[in-house]
Amino acid sequence: MQAERYIAAADLGSSKIALSVAKIEGDDIQIIYYKETPSDGIRNSYVFNPKRAAGPLRAAIREAEEELNIKILQVVVGLPRYDVRQEIASARMERSDPSSCITKDEINTLKSIAIDSYPIADEAKEEIYGAVAQSFSADEELVCASENDVVGVTADAIEGNFKVFVGAQKAVSNIDIMLNEVGVAPARKMFLPNTVARAVLTDAEKENGVALVEIGAGVTSLTIYRGRLLRHYSAIPFGGRSITTDIKYECGFNEQLAENIKLAFGACMPDKLQSLSEKIIQINDEENGSYEQLPVKYLSEIITCRAREIIEAILWQIQDSGYADKLRNGIVLTGGGANLVNLANLFKEMSGYTVRIGYPRSQAFSAIGCSGTGEASAVASIGMILEAKRDVRLNCIEEAPAPAAEEAAQAENGADAPVQDNLFASDPNYAPDDVITPRKQKAEKKPNRFVSWIRQKSHQVGEAAEGAFDSTMGSLFDEMK
Repeated sequence: MQAERYIAAADLGSSKIALSVAKIEGDDIQIIYYKETPSDGIRNSYVFNPKRAAGPLRAAIREAEEELNIKILQVVVGLPRYDVRQEIASARMERSDPSSCITKDEINTLKSIAIDSYPIADEAKEEIYGAVAQSFSADEELVCASENDVVGVTADAIEGNFKVFVGAQKAVSNIDIMLNEVGVAPARKMFLPNTVARAVLTDAEKENGVALVEIGAGVTSLTIYRGRLLRHYSAIPFGGRSITTDIKYECGFNEQLAENIKLAFGACMPDKLQSLSEKIIQINDEENGSYEQLPVKYLSEIITCRAREIIEAILWQIQDSGYADKLRNGIVLTGGGANLVNLANLFKEMSGYTVRIGYPRSQAFSAIGCSGTGEASAVASIGMILEAKRDVRLNCIEEAPAPAAEEAAQAENGADAPVQDNLFASDPNYAPDDVITPRKQKAEKKPNRFVSWIRQKSHQVGEAAEGAFDSTMGSLFDEMK
């Protein structure tokens, strides 16, 4: 029987920090703790004030430690969802023995070395968040083939076509500063689109084509899968908090009251509320003894107006991705904002796609007596647990290995063996659709004689949507400044 280990994951959201702790025994994942705490110092999933952000995270970790009687020394965290640039490029590797058949290990080596040597324009300001191999080519025989088709072919060289996701380096360093303030080490930093998909989507959905829309407080993100590969990612800098702000200013409430009213009575599509639309909400003011009345129908009209703008922006992103007519399994809504009443129906009405709400798949883990793990707001934290579990060396109640120890382990395995955050090369559960992440400690980049890169084009995630909707969403973007 394998020794038990613990994994702690924190989803750093604009309105909340979702902390989950899992006990791992072999292949069994048991979520033993989950709790959401209001966040601070985080905007659009970006930690802009590490000192302020550290307070709520520190309190959340201490509370978990007291309840579980453990000491958390490492935490898995997610990278920012917004302001991510998507680049398309190909990497070519010459083979030492062209007469031999291409092996899966060679494919993994190409992925590892390629992502570690990818040329970033400004390494002082940018960092690779993740990369996905889209297809492979072997000489002139196979072009744009799947990984399984390339394995077993003889060729002089292998070429991989990648989508590389690049974000701000400061956003990552601010996470490190925040964790240092808390007194824990970063166990892993994960590119969240893939981890959320792992928690929510089925293999059939990823194979047939699906758009995963995660609606958070400050960011709404779009991840498109087809052929079991992540084909497109983009994000817009507004979400559920924009709806709360509309209620706040339109009705003259404070932000906390507006949020509570949204959660208790909020709904889209006032014409579909039947008798509920005739109800009146009475809000008592304890300070002066007066009260205000808010018709549910009027509240729904405020919410629906903003929800339509968000949906229009996401549908434009889907159209811009080139996969609008390839989504056989439609749209899956997840994240805390997906719980808004009738939002799925509004998505369906405006898009024509089939729409469902995505919750963490309960067959992937057990959570007896641990409430909240089945909610859509828990998908990122649970997804990070599922992803991190695959690294058999990770135990968040143990000290993080020092860089020198990692380098020594790397030297034992060969000087050129890259150390990957997700360790997919040694993972028997590794799948072709995995997102590759660069190693934690990067040495100075030098020209690699094995791999050559060719950049095809660059696309700033979110830029196109902002430009296209500037005329119709002026007030929306003004609020985010």
